Amino acid sequence: MKKTFLSLLCACLALTGATLASAQQAVLPRLDLNAGFYRIAAEVAATPETREIGLMGRRSMAGNEGMLFVFTQAARHCMWMKNTLLPLSVAFLDDSGRIINIRDMRPGSEENHCADTPARFALEMNQGWFAAKGIVPGMQIKGVERAMRPR
Repeated sequence: MKKTFLSLLCACLALTGATLASAQQAVLPRLDLNAGFYRIAAEVAATPETREIGLMGRRSMAGNEGMLFVFTQAARHCMWMKNTLLPLSVAFLDDSGRIINIRDMRPGSEENHCADTPARFALEMNQGWFAAKGIVPGMQIKGVERAMRPR
């Protein structure tokens, strides 16, 4: 009985892991953004499912790549790093793409990192990317207006 239960439990966990991995590997729409002189190739997370999964399970991300989270409305959104393996920085953006604040986030942490004021977008990049490029709050991320409407 114990062996059967353990076998079923292992099978269920394996199936859950496979489902999560395939969802994470889903191809998301891409959008070119600009931060000053820098081009960003951003995947767009605009559905509840893609916003929830985000960059979970990713082991690497190219230097000019990121993920743009598109929210249904401006609010004090928060991000966390559960099941996320990469150290990331997140910039919260207003409706026009102006950076509200930037936070560094630790892999695997469930600590909330929140927008200081209502944000319509969040842009995750490799940790330190914004600082290394001199991108600071108040600057504009151009191209967010072309992001698909969230669901």
